[in-house]
Amino acid sequence: MKQNIIYSLFIILMISSCKVGPDYQRPVLSQPDTFRYDSISTAEDTIINVKWWELFQDEELRAFIDTSLKYNPDVLIAASRIEEARAVVGYNKADMWPSFGYDGSALRMQNNMPSLGITGPFSSFSGVANVAWELDFWGKFRRSTEAARDELLASGYGHRAVQISLISSVASIYFRLLDFDSRLEISKMTLESRKESLRIIRERFDKGIVPEIDLNQAEIQEAIAAAAVPFYERMVAQTENAMSILLANNPGKINRTHTLRDELVPPKIPSGIPSAVLERRPDINQAEQLLAAQNARIGVAVAMRFPSISLTGMLGAASSDLTTITTGDALIWSFAGGIVGPIFQFGKNKRRVDIERQRMYQDSLYYFKTVLQAFREVEDALVEIQTLKKESGARERQMTAAENAAMLSAKRYNGGVTSYLEVLDSERSKFNAQLASSEVYQQYLNAYVFLYKALGGGWISEEEMKQAGKNANKNNSK
Repeated sequence: MKQNIIYSLFIILMISSCKVGPDYQRPVLSQPDTFRYDSISTAEDTIINVKWWELFQDEELRAFIDTSLKYNPDVLIAASRIEEARAVVGYNKADMWPSFGYDGSALRMQNNMPSLGITGPFSSFSGVANVAWELDFWGKFRRSTEAARDELLASGYGHRAVQISLISSVASIYFRLLDFDSRLEISKMTLESRKESLRIIRERFDKGIVPEIDLNQAEIQEAIAAAAVPFYERMVAQTENAMSILLANNPGKINRTHTLRDELVPPKIPSGIPSAVLERRPDINQAEQLLAAQNARIGVAVAMRFPSISLTGMLGAASSDLTTITTGDALIWSFAGGIVGPIFQFGKNKRRVDIERQRMYQDSLYYFKTVLQAFREVEDALVEIQTLKKESGARERQMTAAENAAMLSAKRYNGGVTSYLEVLDSERSKFNAQLASSEVYQQYLNAYVFLYKALGGGWISEEEMKQAGKNANKNNSK
């Protein structure tokens, strides 16, 4: 008898180890070994494995990023979703095991039934423990738990994606804020200079030295600079408000001491970026885990086409007298097995599987799209860095030449050698060149931000930093 029980349990375990539905296979994608605009041939992954925002050597930027990672609502929401997904795993996993319960009742009833020998009030007391277990013959619950685990991993990658996006947004807005500070300062200085020029031209006009057209042109240029000041004041205030929200603060002023070119030296591009580095991008990993979860749901749908086999049991006591409920005569028990399965439902179960397969196909296309988008973002960032570096240098030369031309034109005009139109043209060129130089340099700095975001960011948590250090020590010891 004992051997039969053991043999039966062994058969149940063997059958329950079966899981219907496809096992997950990672999609195979064709991808280049290197990036088009990465001209360096070595394949050393160095700079990209650190806190890349620290490479700008700006303590204010570092403080802003640290604050945002601690208090930004989007990060906190993403962290909460991880805990939610972890709870879902435990919730689904519980379905694989028996469920235990209890039931108790007490009844006092007046019912005269002479034919049954009941002529007065009677009592009934019972207390039982019960167990129910649906055997996971086809792996329905295991596939469901598998899907929940994959979604837990996906939520972790989602949290990381939010962190990287937040870090990039803070850095990008910070550089734009410094750029608007710079352009506001340029506008104020230009306005003061043009006010002084207008004063001089007005005095000359009043004395009949210059024609009215010179006065009008000077007034136009003064008004242009005057309009630029409130425009950039508005840009500064709105950018400060955007930064405040990222830091989980009410909109308001952002305290800062650095200027756009104050110690903000762009870091060097990582040496030889291998395309395989994109495998650590959290959005790619998240898309793959969601794909794996959907694959497991196909198994759940397939399992629902097969019968469900369950075992139930009950053990307890029942008596008409509470004092005798613990005696042997009051013992009650039961054990039962059941099977429930579909026969004909007009293709409903088959369609359920088809639905999950199509969702799997959609998720695979989304994964493919995410990988393609990642390659595009890296290529775009690399070409931006290369071209913006050249453009920024050209803008610097343009600004220097425009400032010198404006100075010479003013001297020539004051010496009566040239007309005021030359001065106006030189002043316009100088003002536009200064604004353009500031904007392009900001775009140059932000190109690095976009690159590191496209590469999946750096090590952003203490655990990852420690693990990165361990891996580096292992590699150095080999």
